[in-house]
Amino acid sequence: MQPVRTIKSKVVPLPMKDVDTDLIIPAQFLTSISREGFGQNLFYRLRQTDPNFPINQPKYAGAEILVTDSNFGCGSSREHAVWALQGAGFRAVVAKSFADIFYNNAPKNGLLLVTLPVEVVDRLLLEARSGELIVTIDLERQEVTMPTGEKHKFDFDEFRRHCMLNGLDDIDYILSHQEEIDKHRQNRVNQTYVATTQRNS
Repeated sequence: MQPVRTIKSKVVPLPMKDVDTDLIIPAQFLTSISREGFGQNLFYRLRQTDPNFPINQPKYAGAEILVTDSNFGCGSSREHAVWALQGAGFRAVVAKSFADIFYNNAPKNGLLLVTLPVEVVDRLLLEARSGELIVTIDLERQEVTMPTGEKHKFDFDEFRRHCMLNGLDDIDYILSHQEEIDKHRQNRVNQTYVATTQRNS
């Protein structure tokens, strides 16, 4: 997993509430357990039915930050929704709120989710319509900086923050403590040997 520290990017607005994981990546495309290839079908139904859907518009090309409304990622617990967003180039999603399972899945895969106050998100959704809004998300400082220099703090789980800053998924995190694990195992072996020796003496 690549470290996530600072993301400075154009913003894509998605002014929709309750965007579920089936809308993010329809079930018909869940034919692989690989993380690759899902980005091309991100928001498939919306992109097919609405030529003016933001992601279809050239002015948002290359954007890495998606801003949406509330309860983003509700529905089934498919990690494919996270993979699809990442496959389409998004590194962060800003919203008023997220569904719990999606909120837990995203940072484990390196997708940064930022929750901001309602009035701030509404401003971002409005200003991003131009296709020219660029904001900076700093995970280390836990703040979002607007083009004016205005900053907005956000909360983030400390453990997940550590993992994302250092590019660690759950397995990587465990392996980063390999020395302590080995010492613990060796101590257990030594304790077992001593106990066995004492019983047999």
